[in-house]
Amino acid sequence: MILQHQPPLHLTYCLNIHPGEGWAENFAAIREKTLEVKQAVAPNEWFGLGLRLAHEAASELAASADLRAEALDFFNANELYPFTVNGFPYGRFHAGPVKEDVYSPDWRSRERLDYTFQIADILSSWLPDQVDGSISTVPGSFKPWITSDDDVSAMVNQLAATVAYLAALRDDTGKEIHLGLEPEPDCWLETTDETISFFNDVLLVAGAGEVDRLLGCGPEQAEKLIRRHIGVCLDTCHVAIQFENLVDSLRAYRAAGIRISKVQLSAALSANSLPAGADALKPFVEPVYLHQVKGRGNDGARYSWYDLPDALAEVHDYPDIKELSVHFHVPLFFNMGGVLRSTADALTPEFFAELRRGETSHLEIETYTFDVIPPELHPGDVVKSIAHEYAWVLERVR
Repeated sequence: MILQHQPPLHLTYCLNIHPGEGWAENFAAIREKTLEVKQAVAPNEWFGLGLRLAHEAASELAASADLRAEALDFFNANELYPFTVNGFPYGRFHAGPVKEDVYSPDWRSRERLDYTFQIADILSSWLPDQVDGSISTVPGSFKPWITSDDDVSAMVNQLAATVAYLAALRDDTGKEIHLGLEPEPDCWLETTDETISFFNDVLLVAGAGEVDRLLGCGPEQAEKLIRRHIGVCLDTCHVAIQFENLVDSLRAYRAAGIRISKVQLSAALSANSLPAGADALKPFVEPVYLHQVKGRGNDGARYSWYDLPDALAEVHDYPDIKELSVHFHVPLFFNMGGVLRSTADALTPEFFAELRRGETSHLEIETYTFDVIPPELHPGDVVKSIAHEYAWVLERVR
């Protein structure tokens, strides 16, 4: 939905909440779930779509002009407009273990590049005039997989090829699409400082050289193209997990001239009053997603675990830890009570004021864990829960 026209600000929810890897499942979810959400939230307005297109769905759409045309006709008839795509999970995202496979293929691979090209082509065919499009993606790779300078060079070259492709797509269609690297705990890019350093020291140096080689546009124009077509997808859950301040993060990216491609509005779990807080996290152990954990000690020391079971097995050995933050997305309206809380309180009035000033044009509610939330804490009907999240955001952003 359009929150404001100048500067433009669009709001959606990420359809990765609805299971489905093929386009038929995705389209069914839009017809059966998204239209219900629209009716509850904005029945008389154009309603933005935050699509999730897995490789299977993207390949089907790329191969069929009829499928794309059918979808566009449906969107127009129902006042829906796609403006962003979650291109992070390449394959299965529900109904079975995902864990670190969600980062594969990473940005070293041709598969990731071709998949992103497909999404860009599809989005450009659906994107309304005068609306920019965004694609969120893996922040390079899972950090343990990057072991050499050659790995980094491979990622940079693939990202440079993406810049060249998106620049050509803009020239051909007039549609501006940008890619948002999504910093995430234990990934190649996980903190604001790491991400800014990657842009300044690597992407805008070696990457600009590769863009210049591909397009013959000169180094100055190559840097401009990178800044236009590659940015950051700032997930508020991920920032909070790192114990970073959201407003400071936004301002740091702005000062560095890095585009905020999209802001994903989401909340993580936090536990204090240890060890009781750690014990209260046990029901959130589940086999599907990777739930990275960060700890903060009384003296400022930091601790890190790849997954929640690892943290719970060891945290009692560190009595100085005062707080744990867990990569487990919970609804924005969640009120945990007791020793558990949500990081939604990090989305302050100051943060929303920054967004209204034009830090980004794309906002996306991103809570995908309804299928794995402990049954006793499940908020109930998914459509009603999504509508509740919209109400939570609209109360604060308008």
